[in-house]
Amino acid sequence: MLTHACLCSPLLGRRRREAAEEEVEETPQEKKLRLAKQYLEELRQLEEERAEEEEELEPADLIGDRLKEDVLEQKGRLQRLVAKDVRPPDPARIRVLRGHQLPVTCLVISPDDRFIFSSSKDGSLIKWEVDSGKRLCVVPGGKKGTEERHMGHASHVLCMAISSDGKYLATGDRNKLIMIWDAATCKRLHIFTGHRDAVSGLSFRKGTHQLYSASHDRCVKVWDVAENAYVETLFGHQDVITGLDSLSRECCVTAGGRDGTVRLWKIPEESQLVFSGHQGSIDCIQLINEEHMVSGADDGSLALWGLTKKKPLALAQQAHGEQDSQGLQQPYWISAVAALRNSDLLATGSHSGSVKLWKCGEGFRKLEHLLDIPLVGFVNSLKFSAAGDFLVAGIGQEHRLGRWWRIKEAKNSICIIPLKQKTTAPNPESPGSS
Repeated sequence: MLTHACLCSPLLGRRRREAAEEEVEETPQEKKLRLAKQYLEELRQLEEERAEEEEELEPADLIGDRLKEDVLEQKGRLQRLVAKDVRPPDPARIRVLRGHQLPVTCLVISPDDRFIFSSSKDGSLIKWEVDSGKRLCVVPGGKKGTEERHMGHASHVLCMAISSDGKYLATGDRNKLIMIWDAATCKRLHIFTGHRDAVSGLSFRKGTHQLYSASHDRCVKVWDVAENAYVETLFGHQDVITGLDSLSRECCVTAGGRDGTVRLWKIPEESQLVFSGHQGSIDCIQLINEEHMVSGADDGSLALWGLTKKKPLALAQQAHGEQDSQGLQQPYWISAVAALRNSDLLATGSHSGSVKLWKCGEGFRKLEHLLDIPLVGFVNSLKFSAAGDFLVAGIGQEHRLGRWWRIKEAKNSICIIPLKQKTTAPNPESPGSS
């Protein structure tokens, strides 16, 4: 029996190896077909769930519409026209969440719109539940030099990003550090070092765990978060980088402060495109889709860009008006911009007493002011929920990058602003109802 078993085992091993090789030997075409089938099946399940809720369209129609949207999204041509449906929110329904001692500097919303993560000049990190407004997790800030012993930041946190699968959270501080967190538990997983000055911008490439970071040291770095690895450094800006954003392509966009440029970095080609159009320091930037972006500057201007044109497609001067500063009329700085991805809706923040909503005209060639939402204080961060039903503002008594002014009546807080009025029962006769 023993001899028989010994004779059989190499044969068994060979069969297993052959079976494994058969599985592995898949042509690129076969792999594409398998992945496409898998994607369609996932879409079908998703859309069936949606169809059950809506009970209006056949799943096949929904899948077709979704595929068309995905193609347009990849090409950067998808523009959902939602701005026309936005109504001024009821001030009584704006929720204010308090928890940070010092000005809120940055925030992100989880991909499923259930949680908000925020950080502050006090170094603290808070995870909030959107529905209840409760603090689910608080990582307090520590004293300088205690980062290794203490779990959190020991200096001002200036930026944060969350991966598109909601797994990782990244935060960057004035002390040149990038911290990686488990978004579910708020447990710190890793610290990236390498920047030579404050980390001012972070973004995960959509669909991956590749992280882009920007710094006041004027360079952009690429990291692989899943492997805790540094990848490369890109140089080009002539002044501090103030903001960064990315979507699914292997590239990112940055705002270069006083060098007066916005740049598009093509990572594989190690090349960059330079855009110019603002007069002042460019302090914030966000991609609208794969082909368009929006930026704001301290000269009060708001610019819409196409990634194939070096000059803005549209420019709004003094977007938040003017203030009287020591007897001089100065434009209000644009301190935050947000875009509802793949739509025509934008939001801007300053310290002018309100957040402004804007509509991008056809072809992104026009900026149309829609409405003002009263908010006192410096709007240091703005983010739309993925579904577009609420906007979150990070408010501070001071600007996130300095202490030029102080608005004493402002509250260091998170404001959740509802954008769509909830109706108790849909009225089928009402215009615009779907």
